[in-house]
Amino acid sequence: MCHARQACHVSGAIYSHVQSGVQAGAVTGMQGDFRSDFVREPAALRHHPALVLNADYRPLSYYPLSLWSWQDAVKAVWLDRVDIVAEYDHVVHSPSTRIRIPSVIVLKDFVKPQKRVAFTRFNLFLRDEFRCQYCGARGDLTFDHVVPRASGGRTSWQNVVAACARCNLSKGSKSLKRSGMTLRKPPRAPGAEELRNLGRKFPPGHLHDSWLDFLYWDAELEA
Repeated sequence: MCHARQACHVSGAIYSHVQSGVQAGAVTGMQGDFRSDFVREPAALRHHPALVLNADYRPLSYYPLSLWSWQDAVKAVWLDRVDIVAEYDHVVHSPSTRIRIPSVIVLKDFVKPQKRVAFTRFNLFLRDEFRCQYCGARGDLTFDHVVPRASGGRTSWQNVVAACARCNLSKGSKSLKRSGMTLRKPPRAPGAEELRNLGRKFPPGHLHDSWLDFLYWDAELEA
């Protein structure tokens, strides 16, 4: 296992990449609200991202899973903000140094989870478990105002639901009663912990073996 102190001896090409990021403050994962700035693109999962754990050894996020690029992980080690818990077999080289890429890192300082849940399309779909709230279908989702805006309906947690394109078109600007449609559950503002737990129902398609000891999914994983 590579320790944080060992990672600080990176030199050559790797040193230049890491040092330039440190000088510019360009550690993406450690800038702004790094509780939500994670690797999301499926293609990036093939490039050795690091699972980021809070200081209590729980993931910062389940959905999207808290992953940083290996470059950001190495920069965070350089800044002494994380410890390396596990590594990939893959090694990166500079003219004078070789290091194994971190696969799991843990923050040295505990980050308090967000209490306020932002009203975003993503969080709305997650609250509704990526299902149409009228027919239960998955995929091709839009969002619908339960009380139409033309009738004074507000754009809020309590009045907007995920809806498939077919149901959205069918309901149109009609009220629930006029449309003859029913909701699967009443819409409401979710709590932050509720959304985090809902995220555990949607494991990504790729999970590195070194991550599994730190992840607890509600969905059944494929063998």
